[in-house]
Amino acid sequence: MATTAGKMHLPIVGATEWVRIEPAGLLLESRIDTGAVTTSVHADNIQLVEKEGKRYVRFVLTDPNNGEKIEQELRLRRRVLIKQSGLPDSRRYVVRMWVTLGETRSRIDVNLSDRTGFEYPLLIGRNFLTDSMIVDVSRHHTVLQ
Repeated sequence: MATTAGKMHLPIVGATEWVRIEPAGLLLESRIDTGAVTTSVHADNIQLVEKEGKRYVRFVLTDPNNGEKIEQELRLRRRVLIKQSGLPDSRRYVVRMWVTLGETRSRIDVNLSDRTGFEYPLLIGRNFLTDSMIVDVSRHHTVLQ
């Protein structure tokens, strides 16, 4: 199977991939979703805090491999209103993280949400995918980490 496509020879990724997020250093199985505008990660204990006049978000990420809780504190970028059909609107905090999928690494906005009911703790949206890769939904775990 081809590993790149298009005039720009962009890498082809599957519907699910292993993705690393930093600064937590977690490798998470992720859903690749071209319908989502922004990348989203499951976070617990989300709190807005102020330090030296600047707003930060404290939250906890969980390593699905061993259950280890990893506390994070990152600068608040903004708050977004999420509208989902059939669900009530919700506000989420957005922070900036490094996201790596294969050889593609970008510092992007990631919204913090409760993804308890979802199969994957990380959803990769168009803010990471656009102009950097092509998604083939028939494939899974195409990129080695």
